[in-house]
Amino acid sequence: MPVYETMPFHLETERLILRPWAESDAAEFCALLSERGDGTPTVEHIRTAIAKLLTETAATGIALLPVQRRDEGDFIGYCGLITGRSTLEEPEIAYELFRRVHGRGYATEAARAVLDAAVATGRKRLWSTVGTWNTPSLRVLEKLGFERDHVSSEDSGEVVWLTRSLP
Repeated sequence: MPVYETMPFHLETERLILRPWAESDAAEFCALLSERGDGTPTVEHIRTAIAKLLTETAATGIALLPVQRRDEGDFIGYCGLITGRSTLEEPEIAYELFRRVHGRGYATEAARAVLDAAVATGRKRLWSTVGTWNTPSLRVLEKLGFERDHVSSEDSGEVVWLTRSLP
């Protein structure tokens, strides 16, 4: 098994900062997850989830990072690498932003920074999985050079699997 460099855990773009999780992110993370329409997790549950994310980051060398706007300083979502439905060798890129900031290019900007961070680890390919209904996320991935690999059926509906080879 190849040995990969640790992903940088602090990324900056023109408009965004991606950084490690802090306990103070719990309330905003709850609010973001509640936008899914599946109920609102408790802040305590999210604090536990953040601790788990930090433990996984230390063990795997890849991270899902909070995204905040540079000028406003507000938490707007997350973006990063996860094992998800894939593997540590070929992780998934994942992102989710508050609806109030959709349509401004933030997802593409954050994902591009994470893509560059993945290249720096020495990985050769990334995956992403997106519900077929999520046209905006599919557009983001296509802008970043991801190509459709296949579609699977899951309890939540059809999922598009996309891949991107890395230099």
